[in-house]
Amino acid sequence: MDDIDWLLLDQLQRDASLSNQSLAELTRISAPTCLRRIRRLRDAGLIAAQVALLNEDKMAALQGHGLTAVVEVSLDRQGDEHLNAFEAFAVADAAVTQCYRVSPGPDFILMVRVHDMPEYQALAQRLFTQDANVRNVKAFFSVKRGKFDTRLPLKASS
Repeated sequence: MDDIDWLLLDQLQRDASLSNQSLAELTRISAPTCLRRIRRLRDAGLIAAQVALLNEDKMAALQGHGLTAVVEVSLDRQGDEHLNAFEAFAVADAAVTQCYRVSPGPDFILMVRVHDMPEYQALAQRLFTQDANVRNVKAFFSVKRGKFDTRLPLKASS
């Protein structure tokens, strides 16, 4: 990894739709070299996916209201098999957009996106009520998002 690789990763995090030619110009390398470097970064697993991020507010206007919840989940039994089972169950649900196993405190923090409160109640029934191992659930409902960023902070090589 050199400074150009770090710069390419940073530019792709900002806008993955940039053409290879544009990326090459931004990094001051040739287009074929740029393409080879990006392929190498992808093959190394440093680029997990290239996706389109949808505008949450505009999508809510098209689809109706949207509800974001941050949910703390504590389990009764914290053995590895129980933690793994709940995690697999939670991440399989489309409404769960992020899942973190945390410590100390609750066992999991889930980011949940649903259309409305009845849809959240259905999710709660599926994930938290039917599982006898869920001890406690605490949900926080977002009233305003101050920041959302998918970029990882990068440090250039020395």
